[in-house]
Amino acid sequence: MRQIFLCVFCLAFSFSFSQDKTHTSYVDVNYFRGNIALHNNEILHLIKGHPEGVILGWSKKTYGFEDWEQRFNYPDYGFSLAYQNLKNDVLGNTISLYAHYNFYFLKRNIMFRIGQGLAYNTNPYDRETNFKNVAFGSKFGSSTYVMLNYKKERIFDRFGLQSGFSLIHYSNANVKSPNNGTNSITFNVGVTYSLDDEGLEYQHTIDKKQDQAFSEPIKYNFAFRTGINESDIVGSGQFAMYVVSAYADKRINKKSAFQLGADVFFSNFLKELIYYRSVAFPNQGVSGNEDYKRIGVFAGHELFVNKTSLLTQLGYYVYYPFDFEGRTYVRIGLKRYFFKKWFGAITLKAHGAKAEGVEFGVGVRL
Repeated sequence: MRQIFLCVFCLAFSFSFSQDKTHTSYVDVNYFRGNIALHNNEILHLIKGHPEGVILGWSKKTYGFEDWEQRFNYPDYGFSLAYQNLKNDVLGNTISLYAHYNFYFLKRNIMFRIGQGLAYNTNPYDRETNFKNVAFGSKFGSSTYVMLNYKKERIFDRFGLQSGFSLIHYSNANVKSPNNGTNSITFNVGVTYSLDDEGLEYQHTIDKKQDQAFSEPIKYNFAFRTGINESDIVGSGQFAMYVVSAYADKRINKKSAFQLGADVFFSNFLKELIYYRSVAFPNQGVSGNEDYKRIGVFAGHELFVNKTSLLTQLGYYVYYPFDFEGRTYVRIGLKRYFFKKWFGAITLKAHGAKAEGVEFGVGVRL
């Protein structure tokens, strides 16, 4: 852990040294301890101790020199590194790397951080040596964490304090089964250290009324997404999935746009699942000739943050020849715009709390 901390600190220092006068930066070190939530009875045997760990972060503070910074009350953004001891030899330990945003409320006393990244697990499921670990089916997976803290910077010289609650989620989004995942609900306490002598003055230049009055004509979006996933049947195999989407959106102000559209899903893992059900459970009424394709319609919202936006969609299958996890689905993820019209996206598709897969997509907004 000492080597990891030194690497993060040196990286943060190099960023702060090269920054211009429109930003400052700081590092924070947070200890956390808590419980694994019982979100699924299949992981009951894995909940034994109180997981604990450390989150190291580097954040770049904004002061409103760009309009989007003022719209979101001068957020921070940066990177964080987490180590978690899950207090169970079967589960092993996790190391995660995230990109995060910090948003502020109540005169900047309350900080809400959301981070998304990749996680490494030291002891994933193995059919022969670790068959009890039904939480993590692979060494690498995705992780999301949120942190709600009361925060005070520069209490003593450059040092500050923060404390509150964090929720840390690990799963591999059904890239490989089993994939029940874990949700750790924890209490955290941390120390912040400002890397600059003093802060800058916050800018107040945008016209909020003009922002709210902003609108655009209806735009038409076309996207192609792909990824790999596996059914809940362990060992059934990983297969490519393809999604073609078309939707219209209407931007109502600088922050928000509403969407309406349709998806066509080519989920190859369902081919194998349909065949398996027809052979293994002949009394369930699955013939084996059911179509693996699905068509859904959805409504959604896009939250624009600079060139990155947060995407949330709720869909319903109108063509649904094979029953898998119900007719409704959700999609949440990030879009990043390039050259004004083109975008890349990473999204998670799920049925309620049950993930189906991570989608990597490209598209155009016309």
